[in-house]
Amino acid sequence: MKTRMLGGLEVSAIGLGCMGMSQNYGPADRGESIASIHRSLDLGMTFLDSSDMYGVSSVSGMGHNEELIGEAIAGRRDGVTIATKFGIKGWSKDGSFVLDSSPAYAKQACEASLRRLKTDVIDLYYLHRRDRSMPIEEIIGGMAELVTEGKVRHIGLSEVNEDTLRRAHATYPLAALESEYSLFARHNEPAILPACLELGIGLVAFSPLGRGMLTGTVRTLEGLSDDDYRHTDPRFQGDNLVRNLALFDRIQDFAKEAGATTGQIALAWLLAKNEHIVPIPGTKRVRYVEENAAAADVALTAAQVGELDALVPGDAVSGDRYPEGIMRTIDA
Repeated sequence: MKTRMLGGLEVSAIGLGCMGMSQNYGPADRGESIASIHRSLDLGMTFLDSSDMYGVSSVSGMGHNEELIGEAIAGRRDGVTIATKFGIKGWSKDGSFVLDSSPAYAKQACEASLRRLKTDVIDLYYLHRRDRSMPIEEIIGGMAELVTEGKVRHIGLSEVNEDTLRRAHATYPLAALESEYSLFARHNEPAILPACLELGIGLVAFSPLGRGMLTGTVRTLEGLSDDDYRHTDPRFQGDNLVRNLALFDRIQDFAKEAGATTGQIALAWLLAKNEHIVPIPGTKRVRYVEENAAAADVALTAAQVGELDALVPGDAVSGDRYPEGIMRTIDA
């Protein structure tokens, strides 16, 4: 597995998103989840992504995902790059997140994450969502203190706008911005991506497989568990789903000609966009870990990237990225 740079942090070119092992996509088998992390490390996908809130929306509970990772990497910590997040404390009655970006909470949350991960330092610590009632400079100042104290190596932000990104980076250098980016989520391309490249900030692309839609594994909501997030995802509802699956079919035809799976094409497209973009496809199954890792060997030409851009234009996908309540919490 090749590596890429996120600011001053070297990571595997493709990472592993671990959220689904704890919430959002139906039940997960603990043994299979741990086996998936082990297989990811064996294949060189050593960049693991988590958050302290992964588990809070399920029976697993707050911190479940970090505890799982801590168990899985026991004895292998030196070969792993850990990214985790803070800032979301739970859910409000209107379906939005309860946020706390304060320096005091950052310190409290970081200490708890270190305990659950069974490590003495976090390689990349993100603010999961910004509390817009507080100046970003104050938030970043609190996160920078964690670096000074040796508890965190690098800091980053998630789902913020260009102005917030620039102000934050001017306060303390950011290694990465984590944001949704895929063939089905192109909102970063006009302003955020160019700003990242200008400032030397890496872009970590979450949901690079369109929450399963770009793999072809989800063509209907039937059969998904009742607590599966996609029951509330606007892009999987009614006419939106029909239109989006028609777009997927275009990619499927392209993939057949290229001799790869649609998921591998979606990841290879991101890798070809820029050398400082790192996709973190999420899975809880070994077979998909192996398929995702193989995407690093799928090399797309500039012409093929342009063809995919034309097949799925930025404004072609139907539906918001999140339900209304969550959209309100995004600093967009």
